[in-house]
Amino acid sequence: MKKMILFSLLFLGMSFAASAQTDSTMKDYVGKYKFPEGSPVNEIVVSLENGALSMTSAVGSSSLEKTAEDVFTITQFQGTATFKRNEAKKVIGVSINAMGYSLEGTKEETSSQSLFIVRKNLKN
Repeated sequence: MKKMILFSLLFLGMSFAASAQTDSTMKDYVGKYKFPEGSPVNEIVVSLENGALSMTSAVGSSSLEKTAEDVFTITQFQGTATFKRNEAKKVIGVSINAMGYSLEGTKEETSSQSLFIVRKNLKN
């Protein structure tokens, strides 16, 4: 009986840890991405709600389904979003191929990152 309880607690702990890691990884993608002037879309916003990613732009919204590391299917537009990372493994951009278009977007810094940069510059 003790072994069964111990096994159950171990299983629950591992499930919780895996879920937390997935949410943390998914948060890496959240943010606003800007596209070059003249693109069919000026910007997209990637958000995370209830553990699921979605993408919103002026042309509509879509859920994102993970197919590989940093690669997602844009379900409502029959396309693919491939997120780009820098050497520090930080998400810095996205490549979108959907409905005959290929777009390259750059992730905007969040206000907290901008605030840090301003404070750092003020100290120098």
